[in-house]
Amino acid sequence: MDCTVEVIRPDWPAPAWVRACMTTRAGGVSPAPWASFNLGDHVGDDPAHVAANRAQLRALLPAEPVWLTQVHGTRVAELGRDTDFRADACVARAGGQVCAVLTADCLPVLFCDRAGRVVAAAHAGWRGLAAGVLEATVSAMRVPPGEILAWMGAAIGPQAFEVGDEVRAAFVAQHAAAASAFVSHAPGKWLADIYALARLRLGAVGVHAVHGGGRCTFGEADAFFSYRRDGVTGRMAALVWLE
Repeated sequence: MDCTVEVIRPDWPAPAWVRACMTTRAGGVSPAPWASFNLGDHVGDDPAHVAANRAQLRALLPAEPVWLTQVHGTRVAELGRDTDFRADACVARAGGQVCAVLTADCLPVLFCDRAGRVVAAAHAGWRGLAAGVLEATVSAMRVPPGEILAWMGAAIGPQAFEVGDEVRAAFVAQHAAAASAFVSHAPGKWLADIYALARLRLGAVGVHAVHGGGRCTFGEADAFFSYRRDGVTGRMAALVWLE
């Protein structure tokens, strides 16, 4: 996939006709504080700049991505069937349908099955993760969980993701093992490992082939937008499709 923008390609054993990437902040036309490859049209950037960036991305893809209206929930839209894209995940079964999620600290997770018949993308901030957006996405794929591959794109890392007692309690109440993903940081404050939490929850529903993780949007300012670091900032996209 040749491109002028900088993208990350998943390191996962997907079939050759499953294509995927995650954009970085580099290569676009937006000025600060959205510099430069901002793909979010809801963050205050000039719509013309967003359109130019999306057009540059579109040149890499078989079709325009379906841009979801993300609400930190668990609804999964099916491309080619649904018309309501107020959702935090989407699934596609036909070639040329591009699943996409936008993030700037939240965890993007891309999915495919080993046979290469279905793909999906999910947006998992802590609220959506705790509510079950990954589990809902796995269910919507309608294949055995053991046949699913998952790839975690760049998100806020465990050294930077400070949360309160209520966040830790929400996860531990559902999975006692989630306690290991939190490190005490200050009274009532914890550092959370969103990658570990996602692996735990995917594993609990039978998805064990989980790849990626390890990048930090907060710490890698040259590569990634970070809402927690900057407040007003752009958005990256994580995309997956069948050729």
